[in-house]
Amino acid sequence: MKTAQDYLDEANAVVPRMSTEDAIALHAAGTHTFLDVRDSGDVAASGTVAGAVRVPRGLIEFKADESHPMHHEALTRDTPIAVLCALGGQAALVGKTLKDMGYSNVTNVGGFGAWKEAGGPVEEG
Repeated sequence: MKTAQDYLDEANAVVPRMSTEDAIALHAAGTHTFLDVRDSGDVAASGTVAGAVRVPRGLIEFKADESHPMHHEALTRDTPIAVLCALGGQAALVGKTLKDMGYSNVTNVGGFGAWKEAGGPVEEG
């Protein structure tokens, strides 16, 4: 039987964590697709990373599958993906899911609060 911590440990073992400062620099360079996996209520209440793709964690398998009708065109296996959530746990889990689906360049940015506090560009949800 697995615990939530087991799942997080497995995800953190395969999805590298990036500092907020490094993530802001990558955002400025325009080299990564930023993916916010919080639910729409959280995004509406606090905003999100400017230009981020918004996909709630519960829909990631559908939105990331290029053969599925619900696929989100910004999610491609060739594009580097920087995932964030509220604190970093859901981002790690989504990152592992993406890796399991064949996405090779996935990074956990952590939480939106740290992004906003560090002065990262934001937009309203």
